[in-house]
Amino acid sequence: MLETSQGFAVVGECTDGDQVLQQVAKSQPDVVMLDISMPKLNGIEVVRLLKRQHPEIPVLMLTVHETEEYVYQVVRAGADGYVLKTAEKKELWMAVKSVVEGGRFFSPGISNIIVSQFTNRLRDERSRSQPTRTLTPREHEVLRRIAQGKTSRTIADELLLSIRTVNTHRANLMQKLDIHEKAGLVRYAIQNGIVELND
Repeated sequence: MLETSQGFAVVGECTDGDQVLQQVAKSQPDVVMLDISMPKLNGIEVVRLLKRQHPEIPVLMLTVHETEEYVYQVVRAGADGYVLKTAEKKELWMAVKSVVEGGRFFSPGISNIIVSQFTNRLRDERSRSQPTRTLTPREHEVLRRIAQGKTSRTIADELLLSIRTVNTHRANLMQKLDIHEKAGLVRYAIQNGIVELND
């Protein structure tokens, strides 16, 4: 497809990952196109090595794989584009042109996967930054009283609980919030509006 397109010249073809590294070092191409499934070194490993040895050369992945895990690994390895082998000639041409000019290119289906990954990651980050949503109402009550400096005995009396139950809630709070000392719980409660400084 590329050889029949004006403005493109194929300067080398390889049958395995080792050959790719040798050929790139020899011919210094404007762009490298890789498959994920290759003998010796797979495409993802080759991308990592190419980006380390020749960071100025864009790498375009051309593959049948369109699973989220493969897309994530390829992007993380440093590939500049990801095109499916079902792509039309025009899409392949646009992909090569885009990465050569310093941009990125992903087939429409792959773009959807990347957006989905980003959305999921953003949701996870928000969840981690607002972990109070994961606390039960009882844990909120216990945390508020801990931040007010009350002892487990006092908290147990106020909430009509056993001291053992209060200590269990305290342990659960520390585990959920990944905070392992009282001062950290107090700071967290203040920062998240669970307790006021003058409470």
